[in-house]
Amino acid sequence: MRYAFFTNTPAHVHLYKHAVRRLEADGHEVLVLGREYGCTKSLLTYYGLPYEIYGKVETNKYSLVRELPSHYATILRRIRKFDPDLIFGMGGYAAHAGAVSRTPVVLILDSEPTSFDHFVSRPFADLMMTPYTFGKDLGPKHYRFDGFKETAYLHPDVYEPNPTVREHLGVEPDEPFAIVRFNAFGSHHDVGHKGFPPAHRIELIERLSDHVTVFVTDEGEDVNLDDLPARPYDIHPALLHDALAEARVFVADTQTMVTEAALLGTPAIRSNSFVGENDMGNFVELERQGLIRNLSEFDDVVATAVRFASDPRIEQQWLTRRNEYVETLVNLTDLIVDVATDMSTLGYVKRPSEDERLSDETTAGIEA
Repeated sequence: MRYAFFTNTPAHVHLYKHAVRRLEADGHEVLVLGREYGCTKSLLTYYGLPYEIYGKVETNKYSLVRELPSHYATILRRIRKFDPDLIFGMGGYAAHAGAVSRTPVVLILDSEPTSFDHFVSRPFADLMMTPYTFGKDLGPKHYRFDGFKETAYLHPDVYEPNPTVREHLGVEPDEPFAIVRFNAFGSHHDVGHKGFPPAHRIELIERLSDHVTVFVTDEGEDVNLDDLPARPYDIHPALLHDALAEARVFVADTQTMVTEAALLGTPAIRSNSFVGENDMGNFVELERQGLIRNLSEFDDVVATAVRFASDPRIEQQWLTRRNEYVETLVNLTDLIVDVATDMSTLGYVKRPSEDERLSDETTAGIEA
C-alpha cells in the first residue's frame, strides 16, 4: 500500500517517524510531506525518512497566510502524483489533500483550543484520533486512545534515554542542569496568547542558575544570553529528548515539550496564558498524575523551579511516578501501524458517502 504523512512541525516528525520506518520495512511505499519550520527538515534528514518539502513558514503570525497558496498548490500536485491509499496528518493540509484526491484521511489531534483547525478539517476526515484526555467530542468518527501523541515516540517500547547526551552538552555525569524553553507564539493557534515577558525570562534564568546549570532554547531567538548565566541549547535537535530525560527540571511557556518532559519523568513547569480554568485536558491530567505543574503566576513559577532545582531527590521521585503512569498508556506507533495496515481496525476508516460528508459539514458549521 501507499501512505502519505504530513509533518508540519518537528513534533509531527517524532509522532510518525517509527510508523514510517515500520511501514517501509514491511514493503509499503511511504511519502512524508514536510514543512520547513524550525528544525523539521533537520529531523527528517536525521531519521532518514522519505520526505519532500512542500513549503516553509516562519515563526510569526503572518508567514503562514502568505505561504498558504503555494503550500496547497505543491501538496495537491504531489498527492495526485503519489496517489496514496491513506493519508495521516494533524489538520487542514492532510484533510483537504484527502478530499481532493478522494483518499481516506486519519488525523491525530490533541489540542482542544484549535477550533478553526477542527472546523476546516473535520468534515473531510475519516478518523480523528485523540488522547483520552481530549475534552471535546468530535463526532462519530472520533476515537480516543489511552495515551498522548507523544507516546508514539516516548513510550518505553520505542524509546530509551541515552545518557551520553551529557557529553554533547558539555556537562559532568553528576552535574544537575535545567532546560528552559521560550515559545515564539507565532502560530495561528497562538493568537491572543502569551508566555514569559522579557523581564521574567531574565529573572527565571538568573534564579535557576544559582542552583543548576541552565540551558535555554528560545524559539523566537529574543533572549540575548551574552550577559546571562546560561548556555544556549545548541546540540542537534534529535538529541533533545535525551537531554530532557537527563535534566533535573524543565520550565517552559510552550506546550509539547512539557508533555514530553512529563513522559520522560522530568519535573516540568508550564506557564502561559492557556493555563487556567479552560486548560487543555492533557495538561490537566498530567498535573493530576503529579508529573507537571501548571502555574499562571510568575512568582509561583520561580519558587517552584528553584525548589525543584535544589532538590537532588526529585529526579528519582518523578521517575518512579512516571514509570507507574506510563505503564497504563498505549504505544501509539502500534496503533498507527494497525490502522494503516488494516483500515477497518477501529471500524472508522472508510470513504464517507456524499450524504455523510454533507451531514458532517452541516454539524461542523453549527458547532463553530
